[in-house]
Amino acid sequence: MPGIFLLLAAAALALPAQDALPLLKARCAGCHTGATAKAGLDLTSRESLLKGGTRGPAVTPGNAKTSLLYRAITHDSQPHMPLGSPKLSDAETQAIAQWIDAGANFTGTIQAEQHWSFRKPVKPAVPRSTYPNPIDAFLEAERARRNLKPMPEADRRTLLRRVTLDLTGIPPTPEEQAAFLADRSANAYEKLVDRLLASPRYGERWARHWMDIWRYSDWYGYRRAKEVRNSQRHIWRWRDWIVESLNADKGYDRMLTEMLAGDEIAPNDPQTLRATGYLARNYSRYDRNGWMQDAVDHTAQAFLGVTLKCARCHDHKYDPFSQQDYYQFRAIFEPYQVRYDRVPGEVDTEKNGVARIYDADLNPDTYLLTAGDVQNPDKSRKLDPGVPGVFQSPFAAKPVNLKAEAYYPDLRPFVHADLLAAAKKAVADAEAMPAGALKDRTLAAAKAELASLEARIAADKAKYATAPNFEELALAARDAERKAGILKAAEVIHRAYQQIEDAKGDEKKIAAAKKHIDEAQKALTQPAEGYTGVGTAYPEKSSGRRLALAQWMASRDNPLTARVAVNHIWLRHFGKALVPTVTDFGRNGKPPTHPALLDYLAVSLMENGWSMKALHRQLLTSQAYRMASTAGDESHPNAKADPDNLYLWRMNPRRMESEIVRDAILAVSGSLDTSAGGPEIDNPDSTLRRSLYIAHTPDIQVPFLKMFDSPNPVECYERSESVVPQQALALANSKLSRTEAERLAERLAAAGVPFVNAAFERVLGRAPNDAERAAADRFLSTNTPTARADLLHVLFNHNDFVTIR
Repeated sequence: MPGIFLLLAAAALALPAQDALPLLKARCAGCHTGATAKAGLDLTSRESLLKGGTRGPAVTPGNAKTSLLYRAITHDSQPHMPLGSPKLSDAETQAIAQWIDAGANFTGTIQAEQHWSFRKPVKPAVPRSTYPNPIDAFLEAERARRNLKPMPEADRRTLLRRVTLDLTGIPPTPEEQAAFLADRSANAYEKLVDRLLASPRYGERWARHWMDIWRYSDWYGYRRAKEVRNSQRHIWRWRDWIVESLNADKGYDRMLTEMLAGDEIAPNDPQTLRATGYLARNYSRYDRNGWMQDAVDHTAQAFLGVTLKCARCHDHKYDPFSQQDYYQFRAIFEPYQVRYDRVPGEVDTEKNGVARIYDADLNPDTYLLTAGDVQNPDKSRKLDPGVPGVFQSPFAAKPVNLKAEAYYPDLRPFVHADLLAAAKKAVADAEAMPAGALKDRTLAAAKAELASLEARIAADKAKYATAPNFEELALAARDAERKAGILKAAEVIHRAYQQIEDAKGDEKKIAAAKKHIDEAQKALTQPAEGYTGVGTAYPEKSSGRRLALAQWMASRDNPLTARVAVNHIWLRHFGKALVPTVTDFGRNGKPPTHPALLDYLAVSLMENGWSMKALHRQLLTSQAYRMASTAGDESHPNAKADPDNLYLWRMNPRRMESEIVRDAILAVSGSLDTSAGGPEIDNPDSTLRRSLYIAHTPDIQVPFLKMFDSPNPVECYERSESVVPQQALALANSKLSRTEAERLAERLAAAGVPFVNAAFERVLGRAPNDAERAAADRFLSTNTPTARADLLHVLFNHNDFVTIR
């Protein structure tokens, strides 16, 4: 009998552990196990539990109420646990209390289950379904569990407008409407999708989406003085690269790699180098630390969907990212700087050029900043580059050897040709001057400069070809350069004395002229020992760090990259993301609504060569995408069971983005200029081109576009969608909508078509209903001179115009 009592007592002690340990594993182990255990509290073993963390032992065996663990989960002490998650239920709290009171015993170890997003996606089996598209099979499985019935397919006009705006950002033309409505073939819709994906407008539409995510901004700072303080001049070349890459269906993995390391994979290709504008955009003239922070924070958010920035000052509160992880990630970017390379036809890089990055230092120091304070680096140890340890991925950067034209770009033949052409023009301009001493001095200086340039080019060619006659050519170039300098100084001094004479006592002008004289005379007394090359020489190697990062990110083994890309594309087609927290796939973010579907699409993206067009095609040809966006009745059972449409039983209607509102007005009126590419347009009122090409910075934003929630260039991973009265006022009162209504009225009148039908079909993409037709006819019967333009202006203000249904 005593043995039976002992067994019963042992069982009683074991029961609390059976209830408590699964709770600790599910609710606590994610943050409190292993090397990254928060606050030093490691629940892996009983020994580590009793040792506790920075606040002391977590439990007092036999006394729950005095235990830190119990007080934290009951919210009797700060911080409340589980951090950022719902409080434990009374039953769960009681289970842990009983376990502690019973001695907090357990054998073995508690191992946290790795967070879903840090596990490599595996392609799940497609659920059995009558739907041919796997997307619909996954969605139907979730709907069936909730007894949700999908809406029928949208009518053909609505579907045409929806998919055309989604893929091109421009409403379908009347001719495109007629052609689609007349095509009764079984694959008419699929052919439409393929045609739109092949349109050059597709690249422009989707470039704007990715420009949001990748923080595109034209240069800004002190524009009056042309002082670049943030981003870079000619960053528009990166924008054009995005458009062209999307139209060419360049793989997402290749795009990522070119943006992070285009200078390391294709250092001699200026077309690829444009892509590094992604990192050049982070440039900050007066804040190198902030520049590096942006490179780290936004690369992690944009491509990996993690908030690594939360580990800048301390270990991440939720995810297994240590502060050291953050600064090792920063070390990847530490070597890079920005520069401008010349382009054919222009020697002045302020006027035109390629803004690109390069590694200025192959082995710069990176230290952990104590509490994130740039003034307090921990110099006791230098940190090597690497990715966060949770990914268990070795980081091996291999330096990249560069060819001469990559590290000395002005060795390229077109640069020589352009420089010589400019020098010859200076000679011609001098020869055309009126006869006199000034002409003589200017012409002599110009000829000497041309001779000097020719000699320096010859010396450069010999130097970088390691030719045996380099020393001889270098001496000749030095002598020619000295002669040119003397003659140029004589010209400057002559001009300055002439300016003094012309100043007629103006002290400010006289002082400026004397300054020129002093500078010229100083230059004469400081002859260079050698010749000056025609360009700037940069390091002959690149660190390879960014290439190693890009290769890791674009690897099939990376658990995040493909999922994050799919999530962004899904969001912009369906109006809601599969992972609602688009930049936080970590523990503090929301889990995916359809995890199996997300992983299926992520693996499919990689299997299809990271083709975004293939992914678009798969999404857009699903029945889910084709559904009607309304149940037609607020009392519909689905609306009660899933009011937020989390399980996609209908399509989500969306308001057009700001750029599409403007572009659509211009397109339906027939005024849109579809010219592609080129420098940013500073004056929006001066152009009929797409909004994509209008200058957009934190300092410069078009008021009309801003009213409709244009992206914040500092950070915009997901557009906001406000509904405010000012938007209606903007459409009603803007010069744009009024002018284009008048132009469209003239065009429809000239076409000789039934006006009301044509107006509705052109602006709203549909015919008027009986009530609308009657109201329009009554309005037009007033015969006021502007009646037709007024009606079109009203339609531009119609909800159906700015809504994608």
